[in-house]
Amino acid sequence: MTFQVWDNDIFNPDDFLGDIELNLNGMLGCVKSAKKCGLNQIPEFNPKGVPSEGTFSMFERKRVRGWWPMKGKLTTPPEKKGEIGLAGKVELELELVTKEEAEARPAGPARDDPNMNPFLDPPNRPDTSFFWFTSPWKSCKYIIWRRLKWLLLTLLIITVFAALLVLFFYSFPGYISRLLVLGK
Repeated sequence: MTFQVWDNDIFNPDDFLGDIELNLNGMLGCVKSAKKCGLNQIPEFNPKGVPSEGTFSMFERKRVRGWWPMKGKLTTPPEKKGEIGLAGKVELELELVTKEEAEARPAGPARDDPNMNPFLDPPNRPDTSFFWFTSPWKSCKYIIWRRLKWLLLTLLIITVFAALLVLFFYSFPGYISRLLVLGK
């Protein structure tokens, strides 16, 4: 079984991001958290040549849930461009059922009805999940402001203070000369 991840571009063709191939008889073991997920789970990337989490038969276990690494061509850094590496991580829940069980507990495609076996919650997307082109202020708020808030505030305060100093030194000689000559 092959799982592929593609991006969804509006103006450009969709780009392939990564994939993972899972053999149901010798399925790669999964990990319980995304932090532990890595290419060492795939035998060809593990120095020992075996998957770090072992293998199992999906036909014996029937149900599994966990994280698997997606391998794909790297685009950054430039010196590793084109090499195969970790392209992302995917959390999957797989269940093998018999034909009778499938007919007794139908499941619709994606989140369509009947959405019961298993129930799929609506996606929990972060606030930064948006199309930046339609909302540039939102991208500034969530990407630039969160990371650089204190730096930007410090630069703004320094700029205002420098502008006040420049105005002071620009107008100070005129006021002093007026005060000395006119006495006002």
